[in-house]
Amino acid sequence: MHGSHATGSPYAPYTEEDRTAMLETVGAEAVDELFDIPADVRFNGRFDIDARTERETRRLVRSMLDRNDDVTELLGRGHYGYYVPSLVDHLADRSEFLTSYTQYQPEVSQGFLQALFEYQSLLVELTGLEVANCSMYDAATALGEAATLADRVRDTTGHRVLVPELLREERRSTLENYVAGTDLAVETYPVADGTVDLAGLTDLADDGVVMIYAESPTVRGTIEEDLEAIGDLAADTEALFVLGSDPVALSLLERPVDVGADVVVGDASVLGLPTSYGMGLGLFATRADYLRQVPGRLVGASEDATDRRAFTLTLQTREQHIRRERATSNICTNQAWVALRTAMHAAVLGPSGLVDLAERDVRRARDLAARLDDLVGVIAPVHDRHHLREFVARVDQPARAVADDLEKRGFAVHVVGDHEIQICIAGVSDERIDGFVAAVEEVTR
Repeated sequence: MHGSHATGSPYAPYTEEDRTAMLETVGAEAVDELFDIPADVRFNGRFDIDARTERETRRLVRSMLDRNDDVTELLGRGHYGYYVPSLVDHLADRSEFLTSYTQYQPEVSQGFLQALFEYQSLLVELTGLEVANCSMYDAATALGEAATLADRVRDTTGHRVLVPELLREERRSTLENYVAGTDLAVETYPVADGTVDLAGLTDLADDGVVMIYAESPTVRGTIEEDLEAIGDLAADTEALFVLGSDPVALSLLERPVDVGADVVVGDASVLGLPTSYGMGLGLFATRADYLRQVPGRLVGASEDATDRRAFTLTLQTREQHIRRERATSNICTNQAWVALRTAMHAAVLGPSGLVDLAERDVRRARDLAARLDDLVGVIAPVHDRHHLREFVARVDQPARAVADDLEKRGFAVHVVGDHEIQICIAGVSDERIDGFVAAVEEVTR
C-alpha cells in the first residue's frame, strides 16, 4: 500500500504523486480520461439540495412517508409479514455479527460461524436431508442452482427440467437465466385444482428428464397431496426430485426426505425478516451424496490445535475460492446475516412454537375462507384442498374492481384471475381480518 494516513486516507491512501505516476504509466493526463461518462448524466459538482438541519430533515422525511397509503396487506405469494421478535433485531445488530458478516477469515468469526452451523442444523432437522448450505440469495436462485446441480449429477439421456405451470413468473425467469448457458430446457407440466396433475406429469416424465420440481405449499397456498408419488416417479425416471417449501411449512408437513426429495429449495426468510418484497434468503438442502456439488458455502464443526471445538468454512465451491473449472457456482456472496436472523427467530420460537405458528396459519386461513364463503358473491377457497397461510377466492364481480375497492378501504390483495383474488393471513391481526371480511361484504354485495 502506497502513501500513509498523513498524506492520504486510510480508505484511499494514494498521494497525488502516486496518482500522477499511475496516470503516466497508462498514458493518461487526468483521471477523467479513464471514464467515458455522457455529459448529460455526468455529475457537475453540485447536488442542488438545500442544506437543512437534522430536525428539518426528519420533518421532511416524515411528511413524505405520511403520504404513503396505510393499507393492511393480505398479499402473500412468497412474501410473508410474520411478526419478528424484537430480540432478533437487538442480537443481530450487535457489532460482533455485523463486522463478521462475510467470513473471509473464519478463524476469527467463531460466533457467527456457530450461528450459521445452527441455521444449517435447523434445516437438516426440518428436511431430513443431510446437508444444508448457508446460504443462497433467494428461492429463485436456489431453484436455478438445483437445476444445474441436477445436470451435473444425473446421468440421463436428455436435459429436460419439469416445473409446474403455476410456478411464479420471477422464479421461472431466474431458472431460465440459470440454464441459458447449458443444454437444459425448462418445460411445464399441468396442475389440477391447485396441485400437481399427476397423470399429466406422468405422461411427460421419461428418461430425458433430469429434474422434476414441485412445491408445497404451492403459489396458491395449497398443500401438495401427491409428493410421495412424484418422488417415486422421479426415482423411476432417474430424475432429481426438487421440492420447494419453507421452514414454517416444513415444521408441520411431512419431511421432504420421507417423500423422496433429493433437494429442498425455498425462501427461509419467512422467519427473521418482515415482508421485504424481493430480499430473501435462499434455502438449499440436499443429500450427502451431493455434498461436493452443493453451491455456496458449508460451515462445519471441527477441533483446533488444542482440541477445542471450532467452526470452519468446510466447503466453498464458488469460483472466487477455487479454480473456475472446478466451481459449482459463480454465486458471488451469500445471505449470512439474514440466515443469522432466521436461526435466531427459530430459536426464539422453539420447536413447539414453530409448529404452533404453522398450525395457526392453517386454522386461520381455513376460518377466513369459511367466513368469506358465507358472503353473497364469493366462493372460498376455490381449490378443494388443505391450505397454509393463503388461498384463492372467486368473486362474481370483476376481480380487479374488487381489489381496487378493497384498497380504498385499506386492504391489499392479489388479483390472480378475471374473477379470482388471492388472500394471505400471515402476520395479519384478528382485528384487521374482521375489518377485511366487512370490507369484502361491502364491495361484493
